[in-house]
Amino acid sequence: MTKSVAQLCQEQEVSLDDLVDKSDLDKSRVQAIVEGRWTPSPNERQRSAEALGVERSEITWGHKTPIQHLWGHGPT
Repeated sequence: MTKSVAQLCQEQEVSLDDLVDKSDLDKSRVQAIVEGRWTPSPNERQRSAEALGVERSEITWGHKTPIQHLWGHGPT
């Protein structure tokens, strides 16, 4: 079963700043990944997974919010 970056951070008690330090990624990018607002590149996925001590395949990647809601188009 895969988990989101946010779930892993919570379980491991890893703060946003800790994840930024361990992954060596930009803070705004890490925050967007944790919040599910950004689908990371393969490099960002690898660095995030290594920072959390897991394999990339153990993490659920992607957006939490359906794209249509960002554009103001909800279900009809």
